Amino acid sequence: MIVSAKGRYALRVMIALSARGQDAPVPLKELALGEEIPYKFLESIMCELVKAGLVESVRGKNGGYRLTMPPEKCTAADILRVTETSFAAAACTNENADCPRAEMCPTLPMWRALDLAVDELLKKYTLKDFI
Repeated sequence: MIVSAKGRYALRVMIALSARGQDAPVPLKELALGEEIPYKFLESIMCELVKAGLVESVRGKNGGYRLTMPPEKCTAADILRVTETSFAAAACTNENADCPRAEMCPTLPMWRALDLAVDELLKKYTLKDFI
């Protein structure tokens, strides 16, 4: 699994939001500048995070974005699931894989174990751990 720039940026911006607390929304421009993320790219990432229910958008003069849950409740897995198409280490373990050799493949259990280990590791870390 290789985490995309979108995934890394999403994690960075969620850490930045959690460091600010849940009260006051942070403007997108401020997040983009502070995290050195291109504004338009961050805009699309934030839309996905809002759709997933991890952040909320507050409109108005003092608007911006804020977390919808305490930092200790949001894991790296929660965030990366929004931006990454798969955590699979090998194409054959992807949910939509239709491998004709799956029943006789001697390495499939290893790939599945690796996928599980990655998932468990990402679930272990919360935003609170990063701040």
